[in-house]
Amino acid sequence: MNNKKIIYWSIVVALAGFLFGFDTVVISGADKQLQQLWNSSDLYHGLVVMSSALWGTVIGAIFGAIPTNALGRKKTLILIGVLFFLSAVGTALANDSIIFSIFRFLGGLGIGASTIAAPTYVSEIAPAKDRGKLVALYQFNIVFGILIAFLSNYLLQDIGENSWRWMLGVQSAPALIYTLLVFGIPESPRWIYQYKKDKEKAVEILRMVNTDDEVAEEIKAMEHEKQHEVLDESIFMKKYRKPLMLAFFIALFNQFSGINAFLYYAPRIFELAGLEKSASFFSSIGIGIVNLIFTLIGISLIDKYGRKTLMYLGSVGYIVSLGLVTLAFYFEWKGMAVPVFFFLFIASHAVGQGSVIWVFISELFPNKLRAAGTSFGTSVHWVLAALIPSFIPFLFKEIGSTTVFAIFCLMMVWQLLWVFFKMPETKGKTLEELSESLATK
Repeated sequence: MNNKKIIYWSIVVALAGFLFGFDTVVISGADKQLQQLWNSSDLYHGLVVMSSALWGTVIGAIFGAIPTNALGRKKTLILIGVLFFLSAVGTALANDSIIFSIFRFLGGLGIGASTIAAPTYVSEIAPAKDRGKLVALYQFNIVFGILIAFLSNYLLQDIGENSWRWMLGVQSAPALIYTLLVFGIPESPRWIYQYKKDKEKAVEILRMVNTDDEVAEEIKAMEHEKQHEVLDESIFMKKYRKPLMLAFFIALFNQFSGINAFLYYAPRIFELAGLEKSASFFSSIGIGIVNLIFTLIGISLIDKYGRKTLMYLGSVGYIVSLGLVTLAFYFEWKGMAVPVFFFLFIASHAVGQGSVIWVFISELFPNKLRAAGTSFGTSVHWVLAALIPSFIPFLFKEIGSTTVFAIFCLMMVWQLLWVFFKMPETKGKTLEELSESLATK
């Protein structure tokens, strides 16, 4: 097996995750500047200005399976790069909140579609024994993008009264580089076999990275799965109820940890905890570093110890860290207490949900329905990722930060119970084996 080619293709596709992470967090540096510039109310600022990208992400996640299946994984990934580039340039040049929000929405479309196309592509080219770590490269790039966005915001915060334009516009460079690199990767052989019905082309691509025996084995598995397909199959058929519910709950718990709410408002939360503006930005960089380190740990463990073990570790870490954050706000502990507790929270997320979610969702459904199933899971994720951060400024004001973080902590207790009673282990099995074992007869 030519692992170098598989690793290179996986890294190129995973760079969509870098753009995802950068785009998601870069707005946190412009948060207060934009609210003051356009004199927005807390509700309008949260729902429209700050969350416009997330609403785009919801649409991208809901409908992203359509181009992923119709155009192919590769062309969809190219389109995603174009959307990120347009978003970066457009937001940097915007002069009112509506135009700004429209271009942020375009970037959101790119994020939503990338959470379908990128994990789907990598899962379809990766060998079973390495699939976890290769798909998790997407998550690594998300957190790397988050770190670079926090660092970029910190370095650009004092560049002038329009520093927010530089913060947002700088993303155009990596978006362009990523788009050009994707032109050089092949299409997914499973997509070609399933949707183009071109066995010869699928074999040709598989031979670039596999021995003849391995190619024959993979083609045989695809043919076996195809023979058992039902005409007009849908992920909402009774036989797919189990993978559907697994995708639903891992996505739901991911967002009810509060991860996106925190990433969007990290500087604001640190200021609420008593840190000065500069210290808030600097602490945000610390969050990015912790996220990166523990994501690497998660990636190194996911194929060795499995998805479920990492979810146990992450769930316990969530409960402890969110419990401490709740106490810190309740007793008004000042200084570095809240940042330190959030470092533990981010570490728990990175090892658990962060490393597992995109891998797990991409493994649950058969080849023909993988994009649709992944679209369902990511849609649940992004609807909640849009709703929860949208109301954070409002909720902090109305019910208080203590109550908000207590709710997140309670939800992670429920996640721990779900992992114990309902979540199956998927490591080391081929995609075809998993789709057969998870479908209800």
